[in-house]
Amino acid sequence: MGAKRTRKRAGKLGTAPVFINRELSWLRFNQRVLEEAMDRHVPLLERLKFLAITASNLDEFCMVRVGGLQMLTQQRRSTRDPAGLTPSRQLTLISRQMRKMVQEQYDCFTHDLEPALHQARIRRLALPQLDAEQTRHIEQTFTELVYPVITPMAIVPDQPFPLLAAGPLHVLFTLADPAAEGKGEGDATSPRRAVVPLPAVLPRFLTVPARDGYHYVHLEDLVVHYSDRLFIGETVTSSMVFRLTRNADMQVREDEAYDLMSGMEHILDERRISHCVRIEAAAPAPSANLKWLAQQLQVKKEFIFRIPGPLDLAAYMRLATMEGFEEYKEETWTPQYPPALRPPESLFDVLRQEDVLLAHPYDSFDPVVRLIDEAADDPGVLAIKQILYRTSSSSPIVAALARAAEQGKQVTVLVELKARFDEARNIEWARALEKAGVQVIYGVRGFKTHAKVCIIIRREASGIQRYVHFGTGNYNERTARLYTDISYMTTREDYGADAASFFNTIAGYGQAVPYHKLEAAPLTLRQRLLEGIEGEIERCAQGQRGHIMAKVNSLVDPVLIEALYRASQAGVRIQLIVRGICGLRPGVKGVSDNIEVVSIVDRLLEHSRIIYFRQGGDSVTFISSADWMPRNLDRRIELLVPVDDPVACKRLRHMLETSLKDNVKGRVLQADDQYVRRDDTRRGRRIRSQAVFQQEAVAAVAAQEADQQAVFKPHRPQ
Repeated sequence: MGAKRTRKRAGKLGTAPVFINRELSWLRFNQRVLEEAMDRHVPLLERLKFLAITASNLDEFCMVRVGGLQMLTQQRRSTRDPAGLTPSRQLTLISRQMRKMVQEQYDCFTHDLEPALHQARIRRLALPQLDAEQTRHIEQTFTELVYPVITPMAIVPDQPFPLLAAGPLHVLFTLADPAAEGKGEGDATSPRRAVVPLPAVLPRFLTVPARDGYHYVHLEDLVVHYSDRLFIGETVTSSMVFRLTRNADMQVREDEAYDLMSGMEHILDERRISHCVRIEAAAPAPSANLKWLAQQLQVKKEFIFRIPGPLDLAAYMRLATMEGFEEYKEETWTPQYPPALRPPESLFDVLRQEDVLLAHPYDSFDPVVRLIDEAADDPGVLAIKQILYRTSSSSPIVAALARAAEQGKQVTVLVELKARFDEARNIEWARALEKAGVQVIYGVRGFKTHAKVCIIIRREASGIQRYVHFGTGNYNERTARLYTDISYMTTREDYGADAASFFNTIAGYGQAVPYHKLEAAPLTLRQRLLEGIEGEIERCAQGQRGHIMAKVNSLVDPVLIEALYRASQAGVRIQLIVRGICGLRPGVKGVSDNIEVVSIVDRLLEHSRIIYFRQGGDSVTFISSADWMPRNLDRRIELLVPVDDPVACKRLRHMLETSLKDNVKGRVLQADDQYVRRDDTRRGRRIRSQAVFQQEAVAAVAAQEADQQAVFKPHRPQ
C-alpha cells in the first residue's frame, strides 16, 4: 500500500516524471567521463584515456541498450519505462543526446587534445607530410604488412550484401565504370563498389620514423593512399571510411538449450550476424555512398553518424597507455600490501586471528590471489569452491584452481558463461578447468550468477575450518588495479556455514535454507534492503534519527526508489553515491527533500557496493555484489554480506563519508537531472576521495612497518 501511495503522490513533478530514464541517465554518466577528458587540470594522456573510455562506453551502450530498444520497436512493443517513455521515444532522445556528445568528443579531440599531443611530440601525420625516409618506411609497411592481410570485397548487384564485422574499420571504394564512358548523364549506370575490411590483427597506428617522440599514420589513411595497388587498372573515384555497430542484446533460451555451452557459442555467432544498430562514417563521406550503405544495412537516419575526425576514438587507449611520456600521466599509485599479510606469514594463520578487509586498489589484490595459491598447495586443504564471473586472460587464480585439482583436492568452480562480452574467455577457462579435473558448473539455469565468493575447507588440529572470501568485484587481478572494490576475508563460523549452504544450493538441486548472516538474490536480498529502509522510517516516526548511506554503481529499481522516497518524506537522511545510472530524482520538495546523490568520476572506476543503516545507533554495514537494479535483485544470483568486524565497519563508513564530501571529482545530482560540482573548495580544503584513500593506505602500511620494527624478535634454536 505504501508504494502505491508514493507513486500516486509523486507520479509527476510538474511536467517531469519522478523517475529519470535509465538510458538518458547513462548518457549523462558518459558525459561526466567526457568532462574529465575536457578538464585541462588533468594530465594530457589521462585526458586522452578518458576520451577513449567515452568512445568504448558508447560502443557498448549502442550494442546493448540501443540494440535492445530497436528490437522492441521492431516488435511494435510500446511498453513505457518508469519515466513514462516508450521505446520509440527513448530512441529519439538517445539519438539527439548521442549527436551532441559525439560533437563534443571531436571538438575536444580536434581542437584541444590533438594539438596538445602534437606539442608533446605524439604526432599523427598525413602521408603528404612524410619526408623521403618516412615515405620509404611506410610504403614498406604497406607492402609487407598490410597488403598481404587485407582483401577487397566486390559488391555485386543483385547478390546478397556481404557480412561485415562490427567494430573494425572498413573502407568503401567507388570505382569508375568503363562501360559508362561516352554515355550521356541520363544513361549512367550505378557505380561499382568494393569494401576493404581492415581486420583487428592489423595495428591502427602505424609507426613512422621520427627523431623525437612518437609519430604515426592511421591504417585507413594508408589503405586509401595505396588504393591503386588494390584495384590495378581501375580508377577509384571516391572512398569512405566507415564502422558498424551490431546488436548484442541477446540471450540464450535456457529452457530450449539442452547444452548451455553450445547455446552460448550460438549467441556469439548470432552477434556476428545480428542487425546493424549504428553506422559511423568519417567525414567527408559521399552522401550517395552513405545513403546506399544505410539502405543495404537497413539503418535509420537517426543512427547514421558523420564523424568529424578519425573513427573509433576507443583505439586511442593504446596511445594513452604507451610507455614513456610519463610527464603527461598521473603519478603512479602503488597498491599497498599490508605487512601482516606478507610472506612468510601464512594467510591461514592471520585469518584465524582476525578478519581482513581490503579496499582495492589502494590495498593490493595480491593477498586474495595468494590465499587461493596457498590453498592449492597446502596439504591440509581438502576443497575449494569458487564463483568466477570475469577473469583476466592469463589468470593466476584459474591456474591455482587447476593446480589444486591436479594435486587431488576437491575443486568446484561455477563459471558464469553468460557474463556479457566475456563469454568466449569463460568458455575457454571452463574447458581448461575441466581438463585439470575441476568440477565445473556452467551457471544456474534461468539466472546469471554475479556473486563473488570463494570458500576454502581446511583440516586443522582443532577440526575442519572454513576460510571465506567475499568481494564486490571480480577475481581479476588486472581490473583490481583499476576498479575500486572491497574484499572481506573471515573464518567466522556463521559466514562459513552460510557460504557453504549458498554454494551447495546454487550448485545442486537443494532448496534454499535460511542463512545466519548472508542475504541472497533473488530470494531475500531485496527484502533485506527494504527492511533496512522501513526500519529507518519507523525510528524517525518514534522521534529517533534515521540515516542511510549507500554506494552502488546503478540505482534504477522502482520499488527501492519508492521506498527511499517514503523514507525521505518520513525525515530519514539519505546519502547515496551512485557512479552511473540513477533513476531517482533527489531534492524534490515533498518527495525527496532529504536525499542527496553524488557521482564520482576519477582515475579509478568506482565499483564497490557499500550499504549503511544507522539502525537507532546500533548500525549495520554491508558489502554487496549487487547494484540496485531489477536484473540484480530479481534475475541474478547475488550476495549481501554484513561486515561484523568493528574495525572494518569503521573503515567502510569512513569511505562512505569521505566520498560524500568529495569536492574535486564528486558531482551532485540536481532535481532537473543535471550534475554539478560542489562549490565549496574555497570555504575549506579540497577533498579528492580517491587520493585520500590512497594516502591513507600508504600511511597505514608505514605505521604498521614502524610498529613491526619496534618489536624485537629473538632467534631461537629450532
